[in-house]
Amino acid sequence: MTGPGTRKPTGRPDTEIDACLSRREMLRNSFYTLAGCSLLSFGCNRSEPGRETSAKRTGLRIGVCDWSIRKRGDVDALKVAAGFGFDGVQISMGTAADDMRLRNPELQRAYLDYSQETGVSLASLAIGELNNVPYKSDDRAAQWVLDSIDVCKALGLKVVLLAFFNDGDLKNDEQGTDVVVERLRTAAPLAEKAGVALGIESWLSADEHLDIIDRVGSPALKVYYDLGNSAKMAYDIYAEVERLGRLGLICELHAKDYEGLFGSGVIDFARIRTILDDIGFDGWINAEPVKSPLGFEESMRSDLAHLREVFAS
Repeated sequence: MTGPGTRKPTGRPDTEIDACLSRREMLRNSFYTLAGCSLLSFGCNRSEPGRETSAKRTGLRIGVCDWSIRKRGDVDALKVAAGFGFDGVQISMGTAADDMRLRNPELQRAYLDYSQETGVSLASLAIGELNNVPYKSDDRAAQWVLDSIDVCKALGLKVVLLAFFNDGDLKNDEQGTDVVVERLRTAAPLAEKAGVALGIESWLSADEHLDIIDRVGSPALKVYYDLGNSAKMAYDIYAEVERLGRLGLICELHAKDYEGLFGSGVIDFARIRTILDDIGFDGWINAEPVKSPLGFEESMRSDLAHLREVFAS
């Protein structure tokens, strides 16, 4: 089920995911394999799209967004994450007000030092400020995305999250989407060369994400899949994760549930784990909780405990 206003691309058949992939998706699948695209280079599935790996189940890495632990853009996020027991942190590049502070080499070195000191990894980079300074309409945002590739290289990161919410929302905005496609066509080759995935996080459905990815035509462009956001839009998150995952198009996931603590809301994380095993995904799952019925610290510990029970073994 899709949300309101979803455009169904012409020519894509309405069939079950397990029955068969559409011709376009099979061609895309072949492109990634025959063109020699290394999915590992772009921070996503390490196995070939569609390869069954559930028999070789291994634990997944569990991180947390720095804004979710109240340390947005703060190097101390690594210490806080260590206190909770997370494996890594998704770090923010900055804001317009601080001139995207993580572009500063000294701050980059501080993050690397703190990572070594705490044992907490840097999971990925995020440009959340694109929600306020839209990539589709502001030249500053276009430059930030280009700069984020260099930041990723300096920090040894493989994924940068590009946010498309609030003022940057692309849902039912054809003109804005056209601009984003053109700008991504400029950024994607640079990301390819650096081995960095540009991960789109938005309110869009799998079909709408695939349309953008097809138009840009780069293996560096991926989907940063947010389970809670997609469930809120009434998409079939289990079918979407399998579909996008078999194509090697999920770079990372956000664990989120708008209806409660993890394990007590609407997201069946165990079912997601089974799908991730089947598609061979072993990237980062970053917690982005929105409910704290037990208070901030106890709720965070409860959410992490559930994620570890499901994903870490």
